[in-house]
Amino acid sequence: MALSATQRRLFEIIKARSFSYGAEITLASGRKSNFYFNMKPTMLDPEGASLIGQLVLEKLSEARADYVAGLEMGAVPMVSLIAAESFRAGDPVRAVFIRKQAKEHGTRQRVEGLIKDESLTGKRIVILEDVTTTGGSAIQAVKECRQAGGEVVRAITLVDRGEGAAEAFAKLGLSLDALFSAELFLD
Repeated sequence: MALSATQRRLFEIIKARSFSYGAEITLASGRKSNFYFNMKPTMLDPEGASLIGQLVLEKLSEARADYVAGLEMGAVPMVSLIAAESFRAGDPVRAVFIRKQAKEHGTRQRVEGLIKDESLTGKRIVILEDVTTTGGSAIQAVKECRQAGGEVVRAITLVDRGEGAAEAFAKLGLSLDALFSAELFLD
């Protein structure tokens, strides 16, 4: 895979700030692995956030999305930075995030970011995720957005570990678009 200059720079930042190799770790999917991505240090880095914004917006432009959404916690920084970058680029896309479970106080909503009388009904939504293994976390977000009346049109991940997520999304009629595959970091 030939990388653009922007992709190469983001790859370097991810490798330095968010990738580790060696000790066995348990992933959110429950699987064991000897390599791990913690994307928060990259998403919260000024240059990393800017590069993620640029690259995700390129992929997002084809989807004609009204909203980006993702499951807490990994997608929260991502949906926020994409909303800001889309505004700067002159093509604003709103953002929401999906709670794993409703809070026991306040509005008790699972979809956060909407105001009273605002809904996802009939809106085109792209699901964002930081790292995708089996797709389970992002699929929770897909189901919640669909239940709220939204039309999920695709999913975008920063890194696809290549462990079944694309196939899981295909079963839902969605494509998974990754900025990077995990194998690039293992070479």
